[in-house]
Amino acid sequence: MTTTATIGVLALQGAFHEHIRLLETAAVSERGSEISWNFIEVRTPFELLRCDALIIPGGESTTMSLVAARSGLLEPLRDFVKVYRKPTWGTCAGLILLSESANRTKQGGQDLIGGLDVRVSRNYFGRQTESFEAGLDLPFLALPNSGDDKSNKSYRGIFIRAPVVEKVLPVSAGEQVGEAAKEDTVVAPSRTPGDELAKKMFAMPVEVMATLPGRKAKTIQKISQISDNDEAEDIIAVRQGNVFGTSFHPELTGDARIHAWWLQEVRKYITSKRALELRS
Repeated sequence: MTTTATIGVLALQGAFHEHIRLLETAAVSERGSEISWNFIEVRTPFELLRCDALIIPGGESTTMSLVAARSGLLEPLRDFVKVYRKPTWGTCAGLILLSESANRTKQGGQDLIGGLDVRVSRNYFGRQTESFEAGLDLPFLALPNSGDDKSNKSYRGIFIRAPVVEKVLPVSAGEQVGEAAKEDTVVAPSRTPGDELAKKMFAMPVEVMATLPGRKAKTIQKISQISDNDEAEDIIAVRQGNVFGTSFHPELTGDARIHAWWLQEVRKYITSKRALELRS
């Protein structure tokens, strides 16, 4: 029996068209599975309600949060990620919005959705003119026992005014109170997960999925609130349960490998959710 899954891409601002194009490319590799994919742009709470999973694209995080609040979408987004704990992926600005803490931000200047127990440093690499590309080693894309050279080759990372994960925080059932006390730092409001699968996902620790070596030492003077215990490499991709974030812009590469991997992760979630519903 085939199930239709709807994947939304938040379309308030940013590179949402590019994400949908790569999702459509990635879905080709999923043909023959038990899930049929449907991709939509999300601008309203009703459209979000239709979604089984969501991508928050790159763009301008402050603008996106402001438009979401004005359109009545900010609270439904928080429920989607933190109460229902549906699969969500944020790229660049999306990573900022999904973080539980963001520094270099004045109080009231940025609303967060939350979902990832991390602190991000906004615009870590500098201004638009300091954007760059780098070949990335992404082990989670490598297929075990695969002779497919494409799955194991370097991934072209595009960094545009990109954030990094400055610190992985302890898993917290509530607001990150310690972070809230820091200067120029905002935190996401707490939410209670709505069911057993959501609780399981919520309680998982943050996994570091990719790093970029060699840049923190060069830019250490730019970073607020850095300590000797911080990671030696820049963290540019993390996952906590089924919430995923990347500093860079896969949607701008034309390379659908991360989108294909993420669809597989969404499929695993839908399968687990279905099994849980059948047992209850």
